[in-house]
Amino acid sequence: MSENNDRDKVLAAFGGKKGLIDSGIPSIIFLVIFNIKHDLHQALYASVVVSLLLTIIRLAKRDTVQHAFSGLIGALICAWFANRTGNPSDVFLPKLLTNLAYGTVYLIANIAGWPVLGLMLGPILGENLLWRNHYARKAAYIRAGWLWVGLFFIRIAVQYPIYRSGNVNLLGTVNLAMGYPLFLATAYGSWLILKDVPTTKPHQ
Repeated sequence: MSENNDRDKVLAAFGGKKGLIDSGIPSIIFLVIFNIKHDLHQALYASVVVSLLLTIIRLAKRDTVQHAFSGLIGALICAWFANRTGNPSDVFLPKLLTNLAYGTVYLIANIAGWPVLGLMLGPILGENLLWRNHYARKAAYIRAGWLWVGLFFIRIAVQYPIYRSGNVNLLGTVNLAMGYPLFLATAYGSWLILKDVPTTKPHQ
């Protein structure tokens, strides 16, 4: 029961299913409207409106709105980039930059011995920073952290050349394919690594 609890906490920390839906649907709407209308501005408006509706629905249901708000802000930033340049592919540029930023932070933190996952999940799992003095637990956080470093930089390696080519449909499709599936696989892989090493919760 405790193991399932920790798994749910780990997955929830990364946004959970609702977080992924809130951040992914606007991109799907953008591609659909862009292909139907062949109009960048209509596609951008549609994606922002859908993201706003998702946020309102979360508020009305008194659900967790953190990721809905993040999705809305992300949709607005993406729309601003694309609207500013007039290049449809630029709607995905902020996501590439975000992957670069996250990948760099996770990489540096792992090398420094302060894995991001430990800092983020330690308080959630009740061990705070006690894992720092436990070699096996610290090593597990670092191993799991390398999964995220790989995820972020693989996305860039695959998607940046497509972005440069200007093929917005291929870029959008690959972006989605490397979004949900890889994100969930990496989050689950992190839990598989961490669950095999006992947490360093203080004795009650």
